[in-house]
This record gives sequence, structure tokens and C-alpha cells, in this order.
Amino acid sequence: MGDQDRLRWDARYGAVGAAAPSPAPALPEVFCAHAARFPSAGEAMELACGTGASAVWMAERGMEVCAMDISPVALDRARQLADDHGVGHRCRFVLADLDRGLPTGPPAAVILCHMFRDPRLYAPMAARLAPGGLLAVAVLSEVGDRPGPFRAARGELGRAFGSLHFLAGDEGEGRAWLLAEKPLVHPPPPARPERDLRPEPFPGCPDPK
Repeated sequence: MGDQDRLRWDARYGAVGAAAPSPAPALPEVFCAHAARFPSAGEAMELACGTGASAVWMAERGMEVCAMDISPVALDRARQLADDHGVGHRCRFVLADLDRGLPTGPPAAVILCHMFRDPRLYAPMAARLAPGGLLAVAVLSEVGDRPGPFRAARGELGRAFGSLHFLAGDEGEGRAWLLAEKPLVHPPPPARPERDLRPEPFPGCPDPK
């Protein structure tokens, strides 16, 4: 991404017109059947958030949301949507060029990425998840459609996020999606004190060495 992408997306969002109705807060359709898996507290991060429908939905659910996009026009509309629904204090909308990598931030209980693909971000996304955190990612796919530079190869998401616990997913008709959870880290059990296996001395006998 860069200036050309920013201008292109600004023009796309600007063409909708300021008078267009705001979207209703909602998850992307592909994840709606799994909405109950999304937590109601903690930090959420959304990549390529657009006009903020998913970010505001997560904030209404009770999460603190950091959502990022390359388009200032989209982010302005996202902020307005959050304010209109009374969750502006739970949403932070950040102008970010994801070609430069994932911005720094705290571990996330949820990472949502819908219809934005950059394989260079797969490992940082998995690393940013907190233990027990939820990953929800959907991208364009070559499966059931033509190959292309913006489309995932067959099995790409499963390979990229193989360290996570698979919850649900599919690929076909030009789309691939994955819902996965980062395993909890269980601390090792406390070490047992070493047991003295020497025999107890009999009364009146010297202690064996």
C-alpha cells in the first residue's frame, strides 16, 4: 500500500457520499454464525476496518477496539459510527499502512481481518494474539476462482496458522476463511522437593553416610 492505495480507497469511500446511510454494526457475514465465540471483554484489533461496522460491533459487545485502515475517509466514517452508537470511548481508529507491518500494541483477545491479505502479516498476527485469543480471518481465494496476486492459494490459511487451534473454516467459491484460537499456556507444575531416600538410623546407631 501507499499513497496510491490511500487515494484509491478514499475515492471509493468518498463516492458513496456523506449522505449515504451508515452501516449497521455487525460482524462480516462469514463469521456471524460464530458470534458467540467472540469475547465480551479485552483488547480487539481489526485490520483494514473500512467504515467500522465490525469494530463498533465488538465495542458494543464490551471490547476495547483498535481498528486500522489506510483510508482517512473510511476512518472518519468509522469514528462517526462509533459515536452514533455510544462506543466512541471504546474505539481507537488508526491510520496505518499495513505494507509497513503490523503496528505495535498489546496482546489481543481478538484479531479480525476481513478481505485483506498480506502473507507477511500472518506470523505477526499469530504472535500478537494473547493465549486463548481468537483469530478471525477471511481472504479472497484461488479455490473456485481464478488465480491472482491478491488471492490465497489452496490451504494457505491452514498452513500459515497451523500453530493455532482450528475452530472452523472453509475455502471455495473464491473465498477462504478461518476461525482459530491460540492455545493457552499452562505453567509447568511446581518441582517436587527431593526426597531423602537414605534409611532412617536405628536408635543408638550412627547415621549411615
